[in-house]
Amino acid sequence: MSFEFTELDYQRTSHGEISLRRRAEPRLDGKILYEVKLGDEFLMSSLFSEAEEQLSTIGLKTLGEKSLDVIVGGLGLGYTAWAALKYPNVESLIVVDVMKPVIDWHQRELVPLGRELNEDPRCALVHADFFELATADFRGFYNDNYEKLAHAVLLDIDHSPSHWLNPENESFYSPTGLRSLAKKLHGGGLFGMWSNDPPEADFIRLLEQVFDSVSAEIISFPNPYSGAESSNTIYLAHKSL
Repeated sequence: MSFEFTELDYQRTSHGEISLRRRAEPRLDGKILYEVKLGDEFLMSSLFSEAEEQLSTIGLKTLGEKSLDVIVGGLGLGYTAWAALKYPNVESLIVVDVMKPVIDWHQRELVPLGRELNEDPRCALVHADFFELATADFRGFYNDNYEKLAHAVLLDIDHSPSHWLNPENESFYSPTGLRSLAKKLHGGGLFGMWSNDPPEADFIRLLEQVFDSVSAEIISFPNPYSGAESSNTIYLAHKSL
């Protein structure tokens, strides 16, 4: 059986060495996978995208059918953004990523969803630090209008609220950081977040200090390696009206 492995891109950044790989998985009958690594750490695999998609699918459903301006923190392989764009009432989608190479992969269509994101006029990919924008003094995320508020902010960057890619991200997971974010949402707006870990009671209590209603959804999906189910967590927090 032939084996395919291609490193599609490799770049050194201020956050470490990042690479995009495409490979055939012999344990899955040669299924083609796309994987992102930061140093020796796996950030994303196209094999496991269910929870990233459900972050948008479940989260935006809670907001009803009104027109929505949505912010996604973290581009990854594009699954959260792609799922958000399935909603016809999403009028604008801004995806913020601190890694310029990740945006470049989508713009060059090196990843499976690159073309779909590029061709949707509602979608813009922005190279910036999500956490800096989320905690900045100005109200919104929009560089053309810092007073403009979002209806939803969906975050998929760190592994969990207590396991960060960058130690500097820690300050966001605090009453001060979350209150800064909440100011950038319309009344009734949503903050949603993906986590690789089970629900954390401390983080739920923290969200409850800032938001009106909070829940943690466990998203289960088949793991073909283990033959059992794996799970991620989605936190959903709504601002008061």
